[in-house]
Amino acid sequence: MELFILIVSLIILAETTFIIITNKKPLLSETRRKIYIDTSALIDGRILNIAKTGFIRDDVVILKSVLKELQLLADGKDSEKRARARAGLDVANALERIVHFNVEIVDDGEGRVKVDDELLKYAKENKGTILTLDYNLIKVAAAEKIPTLNINDLAMSLRNEFLAGEKAEIKIVDKGANKGQGIGHLPDGTMVVVDGAATKIGESLLVEFVKFHETSAGKMIFARIKTQSQSQSPKRQRRR
Repeated sequence: MELFILIVSLIILAETTFIIITNKKPLLSETRRKIYIDTSALIDGRILNIAKTGFIRDDVVILKSVLKELQLLADGKDSEKRARARAGLDVANALERIVHFNVEIVDDGEGRVKVDDELLKYAKENKGTILTLDYNLIKVAAAEKIPTLNINDLAMSLRNEFLAGEKAEIKIVDKGANKGQGIGHLPDGTMVVVDGAATKIGESLLVEFVKFHETSAGKMIFARIKTQSQSQSPKRQRRR
């Protein structure tokens, strides 16, 4: 009987071990992709603000040839390019100091071939992604079936759908925090605070957007009621 219990226990233990092994997820480091940053992305500088938010958890790689290109521009005669290149070097140094942002400087034998060719080669060999704003590099990478990231595309996708001065119809659903304010929402859920609409709860009003306010909690739009007389162009007075 004891032998039978022992055998059953061993079978259960084996099945449990098998389930644990088959359901084991890969480590975070195994699922990270490598992002190769080019000169244009460092000069642009917005990658630093993105990195500070902790939004990117991938392994970021900066080739020494990229830093060398920035150094040459920083030592050049063109004052505008010199200033932008120095700012790019500052961004590279700042990225290394961000705790949750893993940056690796790779010695690729800078100066042997063009920087773009080095980026394409490393990204292809390591199944990585190139972060760039260079239109021509993006086209070449697409032909080589190498994925790219463009911060301009990200900025465009996150920009305001509406601009100050534009109008929309908003249903007032509640009172605002300040006296006289009413609150409504756009179809995407963005809160719209409308001056003078506290007594208009339940009504749909034509409003004009005045300003936008963005925080880590989300986006908020301030607006004012656009009356019928304001929305129509004034008629010319007849001469006597």
